[in-house]
Amino acid sequence: MHIKKNDNVVVISGKEKGKQGRVIAVYPSSNRLLVEKLNMIKRHTRPNQQLKQGGIVEKEAPFSLSNVKLVCSKCDKQTKVARRADHEGKRVRVCRSCSETLD
Repeated sequence: MHIKKNDNVVVISGKEKGKQGRVIAVYPSSNRLLVEKLNMIKRHTRPNQQLKQGGIVEKEAPFSLSNVKLVCSKCDKQTKVARRADHEGKRVRVCRSCSETLD
């Protein structure tokens, strides 16, 4: 996957279009990810051990990976990700616009 946990992303389609956030979790098997404070939904929950009272809980819902783009920390632009070998021979993620490593 070209996006990892704690990356900054921008939403490129849907109702949250144009908003930025930090990735909380990535689910590679379903090509989805959670972005902090975006795509909020409300769940009606029953009381349990963790939530003594129950009620309406607001939480993030997963985005499709195709609806977000990575934001480069150096050039601060939406970017595609390239993979290149570094000086040690390891493959690293590289910004296509400024050629800065993202890892």
